[in-house]
Amino acid sequence: ETRSCSVAPAGVQWCDHSLASSPECACGRSHFTCAVSALGECTCIPAQWQCDGDNDCGDHSDEDGCILPTCSPLDFHCDNGKCIRRSWVCDGDNDCEDDSDEQDCPPRECEEDEFPCQNGYCIRSLWHCDGDNDCGDNSDEQCDMRKCSDKEFRCSDGSCIAEHWYCDGDTDCKDGSDEENCPSAVPAPPCNLEEFQCAYGRCILDIYHCDGDDDCGDWSDESDCCEYSEEFLDFLVPLGKRWRNWDSGSAMGHCAQTATSMCTAEQFRCHSGRCVRLSWRCDGEDDCADNSDEENCENTGSPQCASDQFLCWNGRCIGQRKLCNGVNDCGDNSDESPQQNCRPRTGEENCNVNNGGCAQKCQMVRGAVQCTCHTGYRLTEDGHTCQDVNECAEEGYCSQGCTNSEGAFQCWCETGYELRPDRRSCKALGPEPVLLFANRIDIRQVLPHRSEYTLLLNNLENAIALDFHHRRELVFWSDVTLDRILRANLNGSNVEEVVSTGLESPGGLAVDWVHDKLYWTDSGTSRIEVANLDGAHRKVLLWQNLEKPRAIALHPMEGTIYWTDWGNTPHHVIERANLDGSHRKAVISQGLPHPFAITVFEDSLYWTDWHTKSINSANKFTGKNQEIIRNKLHFPMDIHTLHPQRQPAGKNRCGDNNGGCTHLCLPSGQNYTCACPTGFRKISSHACAQSLDKFLLFARRMDIRRISFDTEDLSDDVIPLADVRSAVALDWDSRDDHVYWTDVSTDTISRAKWDGTGQEVVVDTSLESPAGLAIDWVTNKLYWTDAGTDRIEVANTDGSMRTVLIWENLDRPRDIVVEPMGGYMYWTDWGASPKIERAGMDASGRQVIISSNLTWPNGLAIDYGSQRLYWADAGMKTIEFAGLDGSKRKVLIGSQLPHPFGLTLYGERIYWTDWQTKSIQSADRLTGLDRETLQENLENLMDIHVFHRRRPPVSTPCAMENGGCSHLCLRSPNPSGFSCTCPTGINLLSDGKTCSPGMNSFLIFARRIDIRMVSLDIPYFADVVVPINITMKNTIAIGVDPQEGKVYWSDSTLHRISRANLDGSQHEDIITTGLQTTDGLAVDAIGRKVYWTDTGTNRIEVGNLDGSMRKVLVWQNLDSPRAIVLYHEMGFMYWTDWGENAKLERSGMDGSDRAVLINNNLGWPNGLTVDKASSQLLWADAHTERIEAADLNGANRHTLVSPVQHPYGLTLLDSYIYWTDWQTRSIHRADKGTGSNVILVRSNLPGLMDMQAVDRAQPLGFNKCGSRNGGCSHLCLPRPSGFSCACPTGIQLKGDGKTCDPSPETYLLFSSRGSIRRISLDTSDHTDVHVPVPELNNVISLDYDSVDGKVYYTDVFLDVIRRADLNGSNMETVIGRGLKTTDGLAVDWVARNLYWTDTGRNTIEASRLDGSCRKVLINNSLDEPRAIAVFPRKGYLFWTDWGHIAKIERANLDGSERKVLINTDLGWPNGLTLDYDTRRIYWVDAHLDRIESADLNGKLRQVLVSHVSHPFALTQQDRWIYWTDWQTKSIQRVDKYSGRNKETVLANVEGLMDIIVVSPQRQTGTNACGVNNGGCTHLCFARASDFVCACPDEPDSRPCSLVPGLVPPAPRATGMSEKSPVLPNTPPTTLHSSTTRTRTSLEEVEGRCSERDARLGLCARSNEAVPAAPGEGLHISYAIGGLLSILLILVVIAALMLYRHKKSKFTDPGMGNLTYSNPSYRTSTQEVKIEAIPKPAMYNQLCYKKEGGPDHNYTKEKIKIVEGICLLSGDDAEWDDLKQLRSSRGGLLRDHVCMKTDTVSIQASSGSLDDTETEQLLQEEQSECSSVHTAATPERRGSLPDTGWKHERKLSSESQV
Repeated sequence: ETRSCSVAPAGVQWCDHSLASSPECACGRSHFTCAVSALGECTCIPAQWQCDGDNDCGDHSDEDGCILPTCSPLDFHCDNGKCIRRSWVCDGDNDCEDDSDEQDCPPRECEEDEFPCQNGYCIRSLWHCDGDNDCGDNSDEQCDMRKCSDKEFRCSDGSCIAEHWYCDGDTDCKDGSDEENCPSAVPAPPCNLEEFQCAYGRCILDIYHCDGDDDCGDWSDESDCCEYSEEFLDFLVPLGKRWRNWDSGSAMGHCAQTATSMCTAEQFRCHSGRCVRLSWRCDGEDDCADNSDEENCENTGSPQCASDQFLCWNGRCIGQRKLCNGVNDCGDNSDESPQQNCRPRTGEENCNVNNGGCAQKCQMVRGAVQCTCHTGYRLTEDGHTCQDVNECAEEGYCSQGCTNSEGAFQCWCETGYELRPDRRSCKALGPEPVLLFANRIDIRQVLPHRSEYTLLLNNLENAIALDFHHRRELVFWSDVTLDRILRANLNGSNVEEVVSTGLESPGGLAVDWVHDKLYWTDSGTSRIEVANLDGAHRKVLLWQNLEKPRAIALHPMEGTIYWTDWGNTPHHVIERANLDGSHRKAVISQGLPHPFAITVFEDSLYWTDWHTKSINSANKFTGKNQEIIRNKLHFPMDIHTLHPQRQPAGKNRCGDNNGGCTHLCLPSGQNYTCACPTGFRKISSHACAQSLDKFLLFARRMDIRRISFDTEDLSDDVIPLADVRSAVALDWDSRDDHVYWTDVSTDTISRAKWDGTGQEVVVDTSLESPAGLAIDWVTNKLYWTDAGTDRIEVANTDGSMRTVLIWENLDRPRDIVVEPMGGYMYWTDWGASPKIERAGMDASGRQVIISSNLTWPNGLAIDYGSQRLYWADAGMKTIEFAGLDGSKRKVLIGSQLPHPFGLTLYGERIYWTDWQTKSIQSADRLTGLDRETLQENLENLMDIHVFHRRRPPVSTPCAMENGGCSHLCLRSPNPSGFSCTCPTGINLLSDGKTCSPGMNSFLIFARRIDIRMVSLDIPYFADVVVPINITMKNTIAIGVDPQEGKVYWSDSTLHRISRANLDGSQHEDIITTGLQTTDGLAVDAIGRKVYWTDTGTNRIEVGNLDGSMRKVLVWQNLDSPRAIVLYHEMGFMYWTDWGENAKLERSGMDGSDRAVLINNNLGWPNGLTVDKASSQLLWADAHTERIEAADLNGANRHTLVSPVQHPYGLTLLDSYIYWTDWQTRSIHRADKGTGSNVILVRSNLPGLMDMQAVDRAQPLGFNKCGSRNGGCSHLCLPRPSGFSCACPTGIQLKGDGKTCDPSPETYLLFSSRGSIRRISLDTSDHTDVHVPVPELNNVISLDYDSVDGKVYYTDVFLDVIRRADLNGSNMETVIGRGLKTTDGLAVDWVARNLYWTDTGRNTIEASRLDGSCRKVLINNSLDEPRAIAVFPRKGYLFWTDWGHIAKIERANLDGSERKVLINTDLGWPNGLTLDYDTRRIYWVDAHLDRIESADLNGKLRQVLVSHVSHPFALTQQDRWIYWTDWQTKSIQRVDKYSGRNKETVLANVEGLMDIIVVSPQRQTGTNACGVNNGGCTHLCFARASDFVCACPDEPDSRPCSLVPGLVPPAPRATGMSEKSPVLPNTPPTTLHSSTTRTRTSLEEVEGRCSERDARLGLCARSNEAVPAAPGEGLHISYAIGGLLSILLILVVIAALMLYRHKKSKFTDPGMGNLTYSNPSYRTSTQEVKIEAIPKPAMYNQLCYKKEGGPDHNYTKEKIKIVEGICLLSGDDAEWDDLKQLRSSRGGLLRDHVCMKTDTVSIQASSGSLDDTETEQLLQEEQSECSSVHTAATPERRGSLPDTGWKHERKLSSESQV
């Protein structure tokens, strides 16, 4: 240990102590060793100073453990030696300051609403577990951890955060546990080419890089720029001490000017060259990042004395009690000097005499009297008397209020707060406080007293400033990247923009919660503004002497606003003013630090720290108790305490009626002031003007602003406009308050009212760089220059009747002005030969007036009074003027004009914008003197104008009936004062006033999203958009009918062919179905037909011009047909095919005589045209890059133009060929004979497609079909040898060769979700034709009624069954309620009934064809019923069920005699159809991928096709089976006998569903219901041998009879019900629909119903059915039924005995493996999704096959199942097979086949049928198993057979069985 000690005269030693091994100090014998200080220093004091009650060591170590002096008997002796009044003990107040006066006190009993602390205090119960240590011993916060929800992640410290914050790269848990054990970080996705990536990964637009704005939020977008914005440098200055992420050396390393940067006098230069503030030198912080600012610093620190010590002059510390004790304790006598008011000592003082002269306490110290005072008093200067201490004068004694009393004080709290148990600090009442802070990319909430941390808003750009409105539950924030102020609800919902324009850097935000106003600062515009909470009535409040206003705070109760300004002059101030901007004054003007955001709540201070990226807290009085609330944040910005007490209620000075103000009411002191929005003048004390009279209007590229001349502040205000990207030129019209502007980014001209309302685009086509704009306010015309097209154009102010005025000898025209009085217009041209020209406003009399000493002539302005023309030249850096003819030229301003651009005049002043000074300036218009700057620091300044309402009126002939002009009337300098002109491309007739009706000769071309025309009648090429009022998506092919003046076009995205007049009117779609990609289109104007190619369907079709009588001409051997042209006179059509084998083909216009003309050396033959004059065929090939020609037979091929980059459309007119080029985005022209003289017609046209050249004056030619359509009933089509008659697609021509049937005889009908289509089987083309049924959404099932010619269909989107005629008319809903998912549909064409399955309700229902008489036939043992079919001649109903146990069933048409036909080896039996000729059923299995058939009893089963992808529906016609397939999206067919000759009928059809055949041979035959409905009143159901009448489930107004031919009387109304009388007369075999089965005999209802009435059915219920019997005598039937019953009982007994012998469970162990799922088509999309699930390995075989290989996986349980089922079947052959299986364990047993027994038979075992029915069903099962087919006759069953309508029967599932 080494020490250097200095000794004071009194013996005090201070040792500089360097610790070598031990931190202890050793002093001499006569000295006491103080404790080692934190700095390692030792202090030795004289030994007699120990335990003298004086703090001589400074840390009380010399007084620790000493026996304390006694206090007076009236005082209490604290543990720390302090004496307090005894009355203060146990008063709940910590008076000793060590809490010893409150120890061992009897506990106070807490009230019911209080929580007892462990230290005896009582606090409010609400304060328990609120995260705040209210007890003082933290006993109120010993709480269980909150449970996290399912959507939260629990941190290791027990707190909860949002689940998606886990491992998101952001530390959200306070302990960082949410970012531990995370997978390797995924690199941030790279930004796009047009984006810049910030340092922390965020992407911003690249145009924001180096624009001077902090768009990233961390200035990383500005840190690598050579020229740093003033804002960036200002940003670094206040943050320099905290900034660690920005290295100026590396960032500026590439910029030469910073390599030798010099620091100012107020800065210190680091070794790295970086400059930091001089005051940061030697402050203990490494501000330079290389520690050079902390090198060579002297240790100037001196030991600081404790509060109860005295600082000697020599810097040493002694105890306070040693002052004036007569001893030189300091060593320099400073403790005994007169300055300490030491009085001479007499030596006669004694505490025992008169208390030593002390007023309160006296003690002897070293023989001298020393007076002291009680707690609450201090010794006065005389050393004897005591004076009351005013604790309230000392900050921090009380949190809020303080009341002083003699020797004591009392703390109190403001309203809304309550005193804590320590009796000094205040706690806010109400909810727990929340810290609300902006984190740049989000806004978060944190509870300061615990680790709760939640997200309020995320995905923000750059949120900086923040405030809230607690009463309205709103949060407001500013975003400095978007330059917006936004707001949302406090729950994060309903985000909306409040202020979206005119902001540059809104860094501060404050809410006036009393008067509902929003205030903000903007350091970019140097303003403080105010508006209503919704952004309305925005006003610039303060703008003068502001530089960089940032933080802002309000005191609404006092009516004051506070803000900081961290600009340079004045430097860093805090100012205040009233809320109306008045009484402004500085609060702090020097020495202001730079914390970013700060908030206060209760006794705590919270702030955000950018360096540590944290939120911190400390005591607001002392600065102690510093704590990090949250760290590792993204970028904490503004912070606020969210609590009602932060926004206490106050008096609204404006009252309920806004103070009577028309706009803004702003508080001012104790009163208020009415204020107007920026720029609006005040017309009275309470009212503002409703509009602006005059204002300066200027463009700033991204916005358009105004500066009102009606007020004095001259603040610019952004006009709220949408989508302004690069505004350049401006003008205005005060008549309708419109402002006009051009946008060179969107290439548009727009207009809006001066307040931003009514915004609309006026001109948006054929503009390339509209740089100048002028309004003729006399004739309401809009003039503009276009530097891209080098044109000057004019139109009406709404953009209509546009025409080109000047198109020659223009080279970059810029500004334009008009002078309607003289009829002239003037423009500047800054091309190769800069000049200023003028011409009449009708383009007459053009002349150059200024051509010398010009470089970049920009803005123009006319002084109408002095007849002068002013212009600004950015190259000459001058503003000049001359006479209107160019004479008397003079320089007005020739200095300090770096780059003038816009120019305007108003009054006596001239105004201009300057790009380089970024300012708007003005001067005297006559002298150029008296220059002023109106606005500065404005980037991208463009045009400028002054809006006013005093433009000179001018009389003009155009005001009277448009001057007699049919279109445009323009001012002119000619004697008449006007001239007429026509819209672009149209010629003026000889009368000089009327325009021709339209273009005669023109090009018309498609441009994907529009159609345009280029007139060939005029001497220049200008494209004009055909104004069709629809949205085009991808317009490709185009054709023209010159006779009617219509344009036809195809849109491959909308899949339609449309037409409209050439003026855009009368738009209509002519083909809307069956199109995919229509690449080529040709109009036969002579034959009045339209032809088109479709490269998607590979067809060439024709139709009438209205789209009717559509026919497929060519459908075979087409790959990708594209262009098509017609030669009507020759009867030929030509087309290109750019498929794999590109070729050029020809055929007759009826599709005959097809021939390939050219098929070699072709790549992508796109355009095609015919030169009829020279009999040439011309085509453009984009692959070979040539335009070639050949004769009409393909011979004499030669190249015309080569190379051409990517030609597409090709056309010909007169002696020229024209083509469109994708690569150059242009239209070109060349000589048709030689290909020479190539010129550019129009350029800059992206999306160019097909093009046609038209001359409407040319005669059309002779129609081969003549005037009577060639005698054809439908289509007459030319061919080389004349013409041929043709029928629409699918219809055959009759034998006369002239006429057609209205529809095909035999055809397929199929549904494909949104359409129903037809494929004729009469013709070989198999083309689908859409049936025009309206309102199709999701059509599934179909059927057809050949009697009425109607198609019936189900729509599962609407859950309806509808019908319509095949022409689409008479669509009506048949069943519109009570349906869920109607999968199957069948029409009984004989009985006129409709059947359907509902897989949602698991029912099979029936009704009449009109939807009446609806009845549920089967509703039990149905799982997933799908397809359904009827056989009316046999009285059969068939259906499939693809549920858990798949099966195919049959019943009578009334639902009776239900029977399972197939239940083995089935997967998903989807489709079902009947072959009425061979009497077989066919079905498709989508799981087993096959098509099978069986006879009507389910026997003779055979697989027709074993490999199909995913069949859904099928039908049969002649020798073919047709089916739809989801996987291949096609319709296919095979031979029904052999399963061979598989063909694809139609391919590439999305969403294929049902398919049926319509044929005269299909719906034939009749039954008993076919005549007069069988005599039934409602429903008639045919059965195998008879028919029954039935009643609907819901009775209608007609009486229902179950007896044919009998119409019962209408029932009398009863008091019980309005329905038909319900009588219990039900024969034993009749099934009804009540909930419990009732067996009632005729005798039981005697007295209520006679026996005759009962036999007649008059006593039956409305929903029962009886068969049609031949007579009333049923005795024979009873006898036969009895005999059969006895026989059945014997059979049942035998079966049961055998069953018990081989008892087994009817469960299927294989069913557990059946995880397949039939795809659901109940979706809104067109695509059918197929679930690929592997099928069970044993799925595709039958129950048992002897030829199968061995399988050793069979268990005894499985064998028992096989035994049980086969025993029940009684089939001896199967039983023999089983015995063989048991012995060998061989043979492939197929899993669930033997389990799937007849469902109805299984139902019998469930007890739902009676014994007789069970016997009958088992008998049937036995007969089926033995292949003995006995008909089920009524006699066998009894007189009244089972109808199968037992709705009340208890349901049994297959799994239970």
